[in-house]
Amino acid sequence: MPELRQEPITKGWVIIATERSKRPSDFPIRQEERKGGVCPFCKGNEKMTPPEITAYREAGTRPDEPGWWIRVVPNKFPALDSNSRETNLKRNYFTSMAGVGAHEVIVESPEHGLSLEQHDLVQIQEILRAWRDRHNAAISRSPIRYVQIFKNEGAVAGASLEHPHSQLIATPLIPSVVEHELHGAGGFYMESGSCPYCQMIAHEAASGERLIAENQQFISFCPFASRFPFEISILPKRHQASYSGIDESMIKNLAGIMKETMQKLAAVLPHPPYNLMLHTAPVGYADSPYYHWHLEIMPRLTIVAGFEWGTGFYINPTPPETAAKYLRETALN
Repeated sequence: MPELRQEPITKGWVIIATERSKRPSDFPIRQEERKGGVCPFCKGNEKMTPPEITAYREAGTRPDEPGWWIRVVPNKFPALDSNSRETNLKRNYFTSMAGVGAHEVIVESPEHGLSLEQHDLVQIQEILRAWRDRHNAAISRSPIRYVQIFKNEGAVAGASLEHPHSQLIATPLIPSVVEHELHGAGGFYMESGSCPYCQMIAHEAASGERLIAENQQFISFCPFASRFPFEISILPKRHQASYSGIDESMIKNLAGIMKETMQKLAAVLPHPPYNLMLHTAPVGYADSPYYHWHLEIMPRLTIVAGFEWGTGFYINPTPPETAAKYLRETALN
């Protein structure tokens, strides 16, 4: 029978459609054809992008030239603009404000054809350091309130360029999704005196039924109320509200569990399109005792249609316990 499940923090509902239960082979994943042509993110084409903001590069090499292994540039068509100065709300019946913020592209490698799990551990660590460094630079600027780091893999997931990259958008407002997380987590903390994410980690580790992988500092699992088939969460085991505080030991452990998890996902579902999002504490909440930064990975295997848009209820045809079992039991070479 179908089952309604409630996400324990935001209180959103999900329908686990067990009668539609799908195995990995039931999801048709069309392998995208390579577009070819000149790529502005490839080494040697640095002049095709806006001037770089920063880069991790070999000593003695110059900006906007080869010699880099991580490169950060402004988005050529930014969603929000750092040059905008007007921030006051305009209020009548409608409310608006100037689109102040920042939009950056983090080019994750000079190599064109590598997906995230194909990078070596050292390169993944460098990507995670770049996320931290750019996050911390963005939150230091007024009037930024929140920094969203995300990765779209595949055209179905919104990627317009094949070259491995992630993006950062800094906003002057706290997004409603994060507001709901803060509200739900804060309410749980007021009632129980503990962080709900820490409670979730302890439960998932003890149960093991939705566990994918874990190491000394991180855990990877399919959430109890997964909205999408093979949805994955990765959280630090030690309480930490903001990604800004991640240290070198954590970066190494996070790189390890990300690579392992993404390798398993690519093996079970041959390189699916996906969205990866970093949820981290907004400005002013870095020391929150109830918020806990986390990564969400959402393979794009189903279509969100009228019922989901009309109700906010997602229909997931693969129970997270089933998805986790496939991922957990996949052997890596």
